Amino acid sequence: MKISLLSAFYPYRGGIAQFSAMLYRALEVENEVKAYTFKRQYPNFLFPGTSQFVTDDDNPDPIQAERILDSVNPFSFRSTSVKINAFEPDLFIGQYWMTFFGPSMGAVHKRIDNNTKRISILHNVIPHEKRFFDESANNFFLKYNDGFVVMSDTVLKDLLSLKPDAKYLRIDHPVYTQFGAKKNQCDAIEELGLSKDKKYLLFFGFIRTYKGLDLLIEALAELSSDVHLIVAGEIYGSFYKYQQLINELNLGERIHLFNNYISDDEVGTYFSAADVCMLTYKGATQSGITAISHHFDLPIIATDVGGLKEKIRHNETGLIVKKPNGYLIANEVKHYFLYDLKQVFSKKIEEEKSDNSWEDFAKSILDFSKSI
Repeated sequence: MKISLLSAFYPYRGGIAQFSAMLYRALEVENEVKAYTFKRQYPNFLFPGTSQFVTDDDNPDPIQAERILDSVNPFSFRSTSVKINAFEPDLFIGQYWMTFFGPSMGAVHKRIDNNTKRISILHNVIPHEKRFFDESANNFFLKYNDGFVVMSDTVLKDLLSLKPDAKYLRIDHPVYTQFGAKKNQCDAIEELGLSKDKKYLLFFGFIRTYKGLDLLIEALAELSSDVHLIVAGEIYGSFYKYQQLINELNLGERIHLFNNYISDDEVGTYFSAADVCMLTYKGATQSGITAISHHFDLPIIATDVGGLKEKIRHNETGLIVKKPNGYLIANEVKHYFLYDLKQVFSKKIEEEKSDNSWEDFAKSILDFSKSI
């Protein structure tokens, strides 16, 4: 089968580019696949991080994607679709994670030839941080698809609220495998320059308001002094309010900040050093952090928002906090360490993750495309 993929790819970095690369590799085994990506993903003034692109410290999979789509230049919308149509794909797969891309991606989808099936993988539909153009962007984009792939019940619910007649495939997010093997915990802790006689919570990924780092800081204040927090990820926006809270609660010595973009080569060190991964989100649809944590057999404590709990079975592979509340988060952490649950949960994760491969994910998408 000839397949075209349109998404963020190398030289862009971040979770969507990583997801796209893994999907590309799984599809190319038995298909002819061509990747297309952005000439400009975001105008610089709209991007809250330090860089949209890989750096010398990163070690990404350099997928040879053609850089053609400019998200804010309408002339590129048509030229992108012309390029894709010239390849004459049987299947066109797009990815959708922000309503900002609704106009550009929707315009490309609209112009794809009728003899090509159009499928989109939806990471989010209704965004965490709402904007005035969300509804119109969503309606425009969703209109020009033959089918959708969703990876949480929450995203499925959002999709059907906007497009009740949507044809869809509901499938779990595959486990990420590109970050290398799990390390010895003591060795990983030493690599980070931390003390080996502490218990470590991990907050990983871009720091954004909806991810609830402030709640986790408040929770830490309720925990014994031997429990420390590793914060590993680039700041989107300002860190001022978090630093102010850290100072107010006198937690400076118990919070270890690594506020830079974490390269693929470094990811394993953080997850191997931690005793548990914390997803203390205030709102969510799903999180790719779950797939990374499960790759390293690291249990998760997550708030019961959006689709987070769909990948975590309470008291089997992790713990679910009933509400995004610092006191309740602290109680679950206490329970986790009191009953020494890491080993039990890790073993269960290790037994189950083999059933959630990229190869199976890709095959399911192809089977779905043949059914619509």
